[in-house]
Amino acid sequence: MSNQESDYIFLADEGNNINGDGKEENFDADENEDNNIIMDRKDCESLTYADDDEPLPLSKLADDSLDPSWPQSYRRSMDLLATQSLNFLGSPKLSPVGGSSIPSSPRRRIITSSEKPLLSAEEDQQLQEHHSSEASFHPQKSPTVRKSLFSQAVINGVNLLCGVGLLSTPYAAKQGGWAGMSVLFIFCVLSFYTGLFLRSCLESQPGLKTYPDIAEAAFGKAGRLVISIILYVELYSACVEYIILESDNLSSLFPNAQLSFGGYHLTSHYLCAIMVTFVVLPTVWLRDMSVLSYISAGGAFVSFLLVICLFWVGLVDNIDFQTESTKTLNLSTLPVAIGLYGYCNAGHAVLPNIYASMEKRSQFPLVQFASFAVCTLLYAGVAIMGYMMFGESIESQFTLNLPSNFVSSKIAIWATVINPFTKYAITISPVAMCLEELIPSNHLGSHVYSFLIRTTLVASTLVVALTFPFFGLVMSLIGSLLTMLVSLIFPCGCFLRIVKGNVARFQVSLCVLIIAIGIVSPMFGTYTRLSEIVQQLL
Repeated sequence: MSNQESDYIFLADEGNNINGDGKEENFDADENEDNNIIMDRKDCESLTYADDDEPLPLSKLADDSLDPSWPQSYRRSMDLLATQSLNFLGSPKLSPVGGSSIPSSPRRRIITSSEKPLLSAEEDQQLQEHHSSEASFHPQKSPTVRKSLFSQAVINGVNLLCGVGLLSTPYAAKQGGWAGMSVLFIFCVLSFYTGLFLRSCLESQPGLKTYPDIAEAAFGKAGRLVISIILYVELYSACVEYIILESDNLSSLFPNAQLSFGGYHLTSHYLCAIMVTFVVLPTVWLRDMSVLSYISAGGAFVSFLLVICLFWVGLVDNIDFQTESTKTLNLSTLPVAIGLYGYCNAGHAVLPNIYASMEKRSQFPLVQFASFAVCTLLYAGVAIMGYMMFGESIESQFTLNLPSNFVSSKIAIWATVINPFTKYAITISPVAMCLEELIPSNHLGSHVYSFLIRTTLVASTLVVALTFPFFGLVMSLIGSLLTMLVSLIFPCGCFLRIVKGNVARFQVSLCVLIIAIGIVSPMFGTYTRLSEIVQQLL
């Protein structure tokens, strides 16, 4: 295509289309062939994809915002986390989801320009080889999910936000006192606003689909790399928490389960952690994670079930409340409570995916409000009831305090044990997929590397969990370091960088305030957590 010709070509909604040379092309071929279309770089030196019906000038795009830099598998893997409830809540309208670097549907429009190509010829060839090998190792088709309605999007949000943090909110109430619970509501409000900031970033430029895309548009490739690493470390840490959670609850159910061999003695805690690891390991090898997403979509149901069981034990089974031992404010351990309450609002990594999956994206603020409101009410209700029931004797997980002779207690404990089994593989899968992208191009066809990567990841989470078996302290550390960055600091920084020309004074002031809170909270909290962990180890 010459420079005098139009800067735009389109892929029509029908199967046939006219290419840059004036010839008709057919896009009704098999999906795998469609994904391997190679365009002549003389005709199309740089491209991007959009879902709208009108051409968008490339002047609105960041210079390198659509460069398919590492990680390229982020959106596809995160879509499993973002749209789990859609597996059993149907909607007739379908929409393809997946990586944005390779077209997955003939309905997508290509916008071309005669500017500098995104990839050199050598890099382009490596990218094609990588996707070809990835298709051979993961033979399933690109995941296709239904466009979510309002109710479905809310369930997705609740399923993401209301996780294992629910078990530790009574412990957080103990660490901060009754007055410290105000931190939970403050973080809820701040996280709601930072979610809106992410939406503004997504709408500011075409082609922005994921959190790393936003970071790259704001801070270049370095921003994409930094935020990607932080997000993956957060997912990895969640898997460590799953192992600790399973070990604590199973050892409480089977305290006499021990094993001795070769002069080594494994206590119930160690034995349960090892057994859990062997059970979840085969699920991590699965090539099609949608099998597990059907089950893990019940996470919101499990959260409500835990709340019901806790209230049933306290109000129906009539155990003695220990309100006299509770405290109004506990300044010495307040930083621990801040980290735990911060962890409760971790979910921004997948908010862009929920936004992209919605049928009516204008409803996203209301979806966010409903999701954060429901989860915060659940967190607050569990914190109040658990702290009143068990007082200063509350454990890092309230299920460890439940009397074992009640049916409701057994239901709560077993629900807590079963749920992480379905979530572990889906949570660790994005980390594994991003590491698989780093496999040398001459070994991309080998399944051995992927097997070793996934097995090593699972084994390493076991080692970390056994080395630091402190559920509450590890969760508080994650909340102070990683969640503050992902949920508070980065959304504000990206918003100010990307939408800098259209930011009101109130928004600037709010961003500065949120960033200050996100910086100060970890400074006090991280030292407290690390010192307590060291004391526990010694």
